[in-house]
Amino acid sequence: MNQLENKTIVVTGASKGIGAAIATSLGQQGAHVIAHYGSDRQGAEAATADIPAERIKLLQADFGDPQIADEFWHEAEAWRGHVDVLVCNAAVMRLRGGIEDDIDAWDEVWDEAIRVNMLAPARLMRAAVRSFLGQGGGTLIGLSSWVANRGSSSPDAIAYAATKAGISAAVKTIARAYAKQNILAYLVSPGVVRTRMSEDAAAVLGGEAAVTAGLTMGEWVPPSDLGELVAFLSTGKCRHLTGATLDVNGASYLR
Repeated sequence: MNQLENKTIVVTGASKGIGAAIATSLGQQGAHVIAHYGSDRQGAEAATADIPAERIKLLQADFGDPQIADEFWHEAEAWRGHVDVLVCNAAVMRLRGGIEDDIDAWDEVWDEAIRVNMLAPARLMRAAVRSFLGQGGGTLIGLSSWVANRGSSSPDAIAYAATKAGISAAVKTIARAYAKQNILAYLVSPGVVRTRMSEDAAAVLGGEAAVTAGLTMGEWVPPSDLGELVAFLSTGKCRHLTGATLDVNGASYLR
């Protein structure tokens, strides 16, 4: 089924993990995919290898400089003359710079997290909404995390949790402010996903077995689950779901 045929979709952080799974699912359903990567072009190529060449564009940008987001959006939009969906997935999580670390590490980690996890995606969402207003609507999907609501069990991830909460509030604000203009905005909030980022975090939280023991289903979320969910949201078939936060954690955290 090509439910996304003729849709042009931007996915940030598409070279690995959740972003790669999203790009793959979108391509399988017929979308034209603009796959963003920071430095790992090979990862982005692997994630989109099965998408026909005419339906894929790889686009590099270093979101450590939030102002790059404007140029990135203009390049993405120029490819096919419009963008229908923006998926903000790219983020960093450093397992240092916590409360008990020295102030230099604290400042470094917080500065990067704010720039990459909040300022860059917020600026990208601003550009997207302004474009959507001119074309009669569009869809915005933000990848959050359950730590944005429950906090992180690791004090070293405090900057990551806080910045994920910040960008979540931005997505909700867009949903409330622009629903009448046919701009839909959703939040996807994963739990423990089988990615390198989660594996690295588990290593400092007692190991994978300890993390898994605390999960209701006794297993980590496969990235493909997130890919399929984002593909569905991209169809726009459930308009009145706009503003919702969709928890994907196997019933390990209910609210």
